[in-house]
Amino acid sequence: MMYRPRRFLPAVAAACATALLLVSCSGSSSDDATGAQGPAGDPVAGGSLDVLQTGEPRSLDPAALTNYWAFQPTLGNALYGTLMINDVDTLEIEYKMATDFSTTDGGATFTLKLQPDLTFTDGTPLDAAAVKYNWDRLVDPKLGSTSGRWAAQIAETRVEDPTTLRVVMRSPNPHYAQSIVGSSLNWIASPAALEKGPAAFDENPVGAGPFTLASWTRQDAVELTKNPDYWDAPKPYLDSITIRTVSDTNQRVNAVTTGAADLASETNWESLKKIEAAGLNIDVVPTGGGQFVAMNFARAPFADERARRAVSLAVDLDAINTAVYNGEGEIPMTLFEESSPFFSEIALKETDPEAAQKLFDELAAEGKPVSFTFLSYPTTESKMLGEALQAQMSAFDNVEAKVDVVDYAQATARTGARDFDMLISSAVIQDPDNPLWLAFHSDSSGNSVGVDDAELSAALDAGRTGRTVEERKAAYETVQERLVQLNPGIWYYRAVPAVVWGDHVQGVEVYTLGSPLPEEIWVTD
Repeated sequence: MMYRPRRFLPAVAAACATALLLVSCSGSSSDDATGAQGPAGDPVAGGSLDVLQTGEPRSLDPAALTNYWAFQPTLGNALYGTLMINDVDTLEIEYKMATDFSTTDGGATFTLKLQPDLTFTDGTPLDAAAVKYNWDRLVDPKLGSTSGRWAAQIAETRVEDPTTLRVVMRSPNPHYAQSIVGSSLNWIASPAALEKGPAAFDENPVGAGPFTLASWTRQDAVELTKNPDYWDAPKPYLDSITIRTVSDTNQRVNAVTTGAADLASETNWESLKKIEAAGLNIDVVPTGGGQFVAMNFARAPFADERARRAVSLAVDLDAINTAVYNGEGEIPMTLFEESSPFFSEIALKETDPEAAQKLFDELAAEGKPVSFTFLSYPTTESKMLGEALQAQMSAFDNVEAKVDVVDYAQATARTGARDFDMLISSAVIQDPDNPLWLAFHSDSSGNSVGVDDAELSAALDAGRTGRTVEERKAAYETVQERLVQLNPGIWYYRAVPAVVWGDHVQGVEVYTLGSPLPEEIWVTD
């Protein structure tokens, strides 16, 4: 795989994080294209790694883990390995435990091929039947998996032989491999172990990854030890990994800059500048789109488009940026950046307090004053965002905003049930199909805001199946126009899928949205 140079100046990091698709970032003058961050020599066996993740897992079942930077990517990759990964600049697929995932009919069906003779750590085979078991179960609503929305796009899976799985899609999607690499479809657990039930599995999660569980103390640490039978020997190089959850960005900064942690996921631009100033390494995955404050179409007050538009017009994003990110965040002004082949100069938002007040007054006169609750994750940024929105709404008449802070498990469950007024959602874009179709298509189970617009869905379908960049660009122009008209949310922050680490940590590679590969890492004195 090709990787960008790993040490970024802050200005370069900001530019790189907003590049898209085929654009490669260059933060230093390095010709290294080997997948390591620099000329550190050959991998060294031994040693341990202390890792910080931002979201505590509710279970070690891969269905309960989320494979991008703001959740548990290192943990999932460590326990279960990967079927395939992508290059974060070109999106080219590279195969790991899988050897092929191809289509001959425009994405209506796919053939997944596996490495022969793969086994889980309990000795059972990681074969096509095991992949089928894992993928089929993800759509079970009882699991509450964030990856169920991707798995729901599959109509049927058929085992053709031990290394071959036939995958039939509900509708053609030639880009579906990107959905696999960015979700827990990429993580396969032992069916025999899963059949023992959730409690037994959390005591002994069985995968075929580079590490196995030594212990898990909830709200404290996950201790992992090297899998001596890992299929891709001599990897992994490390003897052990300790993973802790730290949701507060300031605590993460303190840990990595003092050496209390060796590697961490990071979500905050201001924090990255502090980490850069401390001389640590930073890798920011290039993306478009970002995070938006989602407004629920399915219930009052935001079932009324005027309420959504009023709040959008009322919100001052520069003030939000100052309050939450000390002015260091990047506000998405357009869905795609100018470097993207899909860029159109379509503004995502305007601010007009007078027009907002007129809409609030109009709704109140009809007996529908706007009152809503912001459902907040437990992170510092999320709570500060909710409080900033609440403060801004207090400057207007006939609108009331409250903040309800819940843990990750509650937030995930309530999002899936559409039991919210307003919350943080995202459409972080590598290839545009995956995040935009998932978030806004009327047939998508991941459409948590409840958008149901025929023109938008048709444009998303056209963007998915377009054969040329020009065809897809035209489709995504319509997507952008409809999103502006519909106001499903307020785009407030260009996401920062980042991984940071010290100079003694070598071989750091990431795929999808900031997902590190622990089997590639080694440490030096």
